[in-house]
Amino acid sequence: MTTPGPSRATEADPPPRAQEASMAASTHVRILDQRTPEDRDRPFLPGAGKTWLLPFYDVFTRVAGVRALHERTVELAGIEPGQTVADIGCGTGNLSFVVLSAQPSARVTGLDPDGDALRRAARKARRRSVALTLVQGYADRIPAEDASLDHVVSSLALHHVDDDGRIAFARDALRALRPGGRITVVDFGGPASNVEDAGHPTHRHGHSPVHALRHLTRLMRSRAAHKPVVARNHGDGIVTLLADAGFDDAREVAHADHRFGRVTFVQATRP
Repeated sequence: MTTPGPSRATEADPPPRAQEASMAASTHVRILDQRTPEDRDRPFLPGAGKTWLLPFYDVFTRVAGVRALHERTVELAGIEPGQTVADIGCGTGNLSFVVLSAQPSARVTGLDPDGDALRRAARKARRRSVALTLVQGYADRIPAEDASLDHVVSSLALHHVDDDGRIAFARDALRALRPGGRITVVDFGGPASNVEDAGHPTHRHGHSPVHALRHLTRLMRSRAAHKPVVARNHGDGIVTLLADAGFDDAREVAHADHRFGRVTFVQATRP
């Protein structure tokens, strides 16, 4: 197969910048699979809690006001033009898009084990004409060379990860960040009494949009109230996780009293 050589622009050709924008929209959104053969059967909890709820997830997050948490995360992270960012547990890409909205020249990679969610994120990125790399994989293996990232960010994903995965995530974030690089994690945290217990059984059935949104609300509240890993976020759980991994100055920098409970914003710096 021959490779076509460069073509000269003619008067009918679009301007070079328009060509570049078109190419960026069509070629700079990609999904990579970094899973090993062993990873392909590795279980994970979908962002919506249930696979069938994925089509309703973005509607739910808008109604629930999650974008405000993402905007606060990006504000606290202090991402600068051209910096490299890894969004861990990116799901359908909502935090990544807030990063790119604030800093269009940032180089963002989203990581998530859910291939269906990543395909939704890719479609959204193409509609927005933004460059985004999406990687199917797990939080304990961040897709970056040693000391190559300026920022690691994660929103409402850490509570999906078991104890071993949490520890491995923190250590791998330390590996991937350059000296002085920053990690910003937002997740459920704080006193358990601030979390509403809505884990009551329901006798409603079906996959209607109204039922799906109600079911997502119950799942989020129940997860925040009862999931053992969420309990490990209470108090200084995330701060301790990052400090034990070797980060400097790990601390809670803000919190929000969300409808699903207390949400904590934790930051740390790679020494």
